[in-house]
Amino acid sequence: MDLRSPYVISIVELPRQEGASMNWEATLDAPSDMGVEMIGVPAGSPVRVALTLHSVSEGVYVSGTVSTRLVGQCARCLRDIAEDTAESVAELVFYPERRSALMTEGDEEAAAAQVVEHDHIDLEPILRDAVVLALPFTPLCRPDCPGLCSECGQPWDELPTDHHHEQVDSRFDALAELEAELRDQEQQ
Repeated sequence: MDLRSPYVISIVELPRQEGASMNWEATLDAPSDMGVEMIGVPAGSPVRVALTLHSVSEGVYVSGTVSTRLVGQCARCLRDIAEDTAESVAELVFYPERRSALMTEGDEEAAAAQVVEHDHIDLEPILRDAVVLALPFTPLCRPDCPGLCSECGQPWDELPTDHHHEQVDSRFDALAELEAELRDQEQQ
């Protein structure tokens, strides 16, 4: 854990007594990997965080919201998308001794759980998970986006209603040539 990271916060002032809590708010620069292929939070853009940290017997329960702006492309028409999002945060960060006890008891998930280290919590993975897990697999500019014309690649909603392309099946080219020859012979 890099204590210089703005995502790493100190919980020295949070008593280790069940029921104690502290509020934490900040606007941070987005990390570079807060998104998926078609949509995400651009690196360096503002991420607004409003959290409450609660002391519980197992560790620190982190709850609140993370708000930011998503940027991407529509999966159907490839138009640019930009929209604000606010996602809930709810994560338990274990005290090291509690996580060790769970691992000793055979809890396989405890090994991947986040831990309080030297009275500090790294919020970056918690906030990234809150945002990235809420992202759509196929982002759309609007729910009824008709997409692109498969022939010319233009957005359907920018094309006239009678837009179409003549379909020519190359398998019938030889028959078309034969037909043309027969017509030529008839005219002679």
